[in-house]
Amino acid sequence: MSSIRSSKPSAAMRASELASPRGMRHPAATLAWLLLAAAIGVAAYAAQGGRHLALYAVSLLLGAALLSSEFGFTGSLRRFIVDRDPLALRAPLALLGLTTLAFAPVLAAGEVFGQALGPAAAPVAVQVAAGALLFGIGMQLASGCGSGTLFSLGGGNGRMLVVIVFFCVGSFAASLHMDWWESLPAADPVVLGERLGWPLAALLQSVAIAALWWWLGRPRHAGWPRLAAPWAPARAHSPWPALLALAILNLATLVLAGHPWTITWAYALWGAKAAVILGWDPATSAFWQAPFQSAALARGVLDDVTSLMDIGLVLGAAGAALAAGRWTLRFDRRPGALIAAILGGLLMGYGARIGFGCTIGALLSGVASTSVHGWLWFAAVLPGTWLGARLRPHFGLQ
Repeated sequence: MSSIRSSKPSAAMRASELASPRGMRHPAATLAWLLLAAAIGVAAYAAQGGRHLALYAVSLLLGAALLSSEFGFTGSLRRFIVDRDPLALRAPLALLGLTTLAFAPVLAAGEVFGQALGPAAAPVAVQVAAGALLFGIGMQLASGCGSGTLFSLGGGNGRMLVVIVFFCVGSFAASLHMDWWESLPAADPVVLGERLGWPLAALLQSVAIAALWWWLGRPRHAGWPRLAAPWAPARAHSPWPALLALAILNLATLVLAGHPWTITWAYALWGAKAAVILGWDPATSAFWQAPFQSAALARGVLDDVTSLMDIGLVLGAAGAALAAGRWTLRFDRRPGALIAAILGGLLMGYGARIGFGCTIGALLSGVASTSVHGWLWFAAVLPGTWLGARLRPHFGLQ
């Protein structure tokens, strides 16, 4: 499924990894995974009850869906910008459309099963564009976006642990600069569903997405050749099961958590918690004195919805890899690859914090919520993708 994958290895590399004797196929590995997954589930239930446990289950399914399909925005955007392959955007656009249609009825209701619901909305601001630009550079150097780093880590890619550590550092650093970024020009959040009504907004946005999806698939003119990605598999499989699963699971997150699926808030929180351990005083930061942030900093990691779901996503991906006999620990120790992982993590972390999310929280959930900031984020991540992809060879990356 070349049109919907993140930084996927070559066919030869995949074959060697699948055949490698290092692959974790022993029942003991599966038993260890089951015990760990169950222990975190029990801890999640003890922390916040049944709804929290249900969100943990959703995150396990998200990780399994992402690992099995290898869906990601990173590779799709790179192929669109660098390889000039317009078909690379069709699967991400389809996911945006499906999720828009899934969200509209419940956001229109405003409440489900006693849970108040709200869209993923943010200001239409300079900081959103700047954050998306930085994130686009970072995700190409890291070879994964917010969700991509998590499911790749779950599949055994140790380099992604380096990315995530520095993602936390960058996100925490950005949280200390939020006052400055918020002083830049910005307009209030614009949610089309609230302005036009959810049925009309969802219809108009879905028609626009469908028209763009069709246009990208029409025969190419001479200036925009249709190129095959060099890592495309010999037989592509249908992306639709994965897209439907991701849309449904994002809807389940919205219903259970009251907000759509997010990834990167947890990195800022983890960075802040580590800083506290090292002696940092949260009272010195206006951002961390706000009620939500202060409360999250005071509670345990598993009390936080995004943190719990990020951990569950890694475990879900690991479980899917183990079930398929594909889990293999690997780590790219080349200096260039490690430097790119550090820089990529820092840039993604900083960009995600000032830009109100990543390809999931800002792009997917923002656009599906009919928030204009999601489209601004989409437009601004494209030049960042171009620049980041141009930098990859300097670090020895494909």
